[in-house]
Amino acid sequence: MVASTLGERRPVDDLERINTMCRNADIIYTARHNGKLVGAARSVSDFSYCTYLSDLAVDAAYQHQGIGKKLIAETKRLYPQALLILLAAPAAEQYYPKIGMERHNHCFLLRDVNGLK
Repeated sequence: MVASTLGERRPVDDLERINTMCRNADIIYTARHNGKLVGAARSVSDFSYCTYLSDLAVDAAYQHQGIGKKLIAETKRLYPQALLILLAAPAAEQYYPKIGMERHNHCFLLRDVNGLK
């Protein structure tokens, strides 16, 4: 969603890549107001042990209304046994603890296989 801050960190100008991201997601929830897309949650899951909520976006004009929290809740409710995992955007790091999510400091990223030593 370009109208959210998620557009700063996703390839919103690469429609083929965005289409592939959506096509291969296991779970997608959306929020709409009068037919307009105002929120989205996109996840991949093994449906039992873990669900990675890879994209959570709420239109900036609709933030602070509980839309993100509702999208997170619906994602978690779908497979309640699965641990819901999310990497916070820097601007949203303080939001998730406020809604009851637990901070976890043991995440690692690999952007390029050539980075392995």
